[in-house]
Amino acid sequence: MHNSAIGKIPRPEYAEWMNSIGERIRAAMRAVSMTQKQLAERVGMTPDALSRVLSGQRGLAAVELAQISRELDADMHELVTGEPDPHRLVLSARHQYDHETGERRLDGASGDRVLLENIRLAYAQAGKVPAARQLHHDVEGARALLRSDFVRPFVDRLAEIDVDVVRLNDLSTAYSFLVEERPVIVIPGTGNWFYENWSLAHELAHLSLGHHGVLKGAPGYEEREAAANDFAAELLLPSEFMHSVAWQDLGLPELAELVWERGISTEALRRRANALGLVMSPPVADAVLLSTQKLLRRHWTGARYGDPITQRMTEAGGRRFPSWLKAAHLEQIAAGAIGKGTLAWMLEVSADALEVDEPAPAEELDDTDLDKLLG
Repeated sequence: MHNSAIGKIPRPEYAEWMNSIGERIRAAMRAVSMTQKQLAERVGMTPDALSRVLSGQRGLAAVELAQISRELDADMHELVTGEPDPHRLVLSARHQYDHETGERRLDGASGDRVLLENIRLAYAQAGKVPAARQLHHDVEGARALLRSDFVRPFVDRLAEIDVDVVRLNDLSTAYSFLVEERPVIVIPGTGNWFYENWSLAHELAHLSLGHHGVLKGAPGYEEREAAANDFAAELLLPSEFMHSVAWQDLGLPELAELVWERGISTEALRRRANALGLVMSPPVADAVLLSTQKLLRRHWTGARYGDPITQRMTEAGGRRFPSWLKAAHLEQIAAGAIGKGTLAWMLEVSADALEVDEPAPAEELDDTDLDKLLG
């Protein structure tokens, strides 16, 4: 009988589906230069079992599929359906760059995955994502959107042009991606505002230039990283401005003021000047070899009251999520659509201690009510 054959002899459409999965797994193996034998060993399958999977003669258990997608760094949804997961984040990242060797690295990417997945979940639970305006594709257009005095309130100015900024401790580097069509930049909370500003400018470049999936090993990633860094350099330290500075006559208090106002590090300033062929006086050249904090603590005279250096550090270390995203979670919680766990995580508070507008818990039926309900 036909029913007795179900599960023993694959139907034609099932066999065709398994063949297509096998082809996509082969393509993912080629993309990471992994052999069939290596993949089988890593996922705990015999070479023969994997061979039958790839030829469409054997199915895959869910755990096997998950292991294969993890080892190949592939989208499991895409392996199964042939279509990208609509909820998957297509990340671009700010790579670490070794100026001696010219090598770009992403040393902490694997450790960032859990935090990035939590961010993805926060957006997925929010419901409708607000539309965002179109970004300009050049530095001057970006500067016009941000307005000339954007450096000190950089994060807020990005929010004004519909670029979300998330700041979290324990991230290894900065990332950017789109949620639907809304641009998002994620930055580590380091307390170093000068590192943060360059990260924001770098990731804004990826978004403005239409870069998606700029990760080590992706086609063209080195060229796109270089383009993003050039964009960031011109946004924060424009060539015209750099050439206008009298580097031979600049005093150290004026140098410190420049570093403070431009929101950049001494290293970034030194490398930008070198790239533009600008020659500094010996005292200035020595001063930009100091750490940013040391230069400012020793030579900056702009503080009128309090400790603005420490205040700026504090601002660059605080956890941050977009206001609209937190408001959307409050609405979803009030409607009973989601719990408050993700909002509590965004706020870095205990979910039990977080008091929000929630639907009243359903009342339990006692025996009398249950008898009435059942007739």
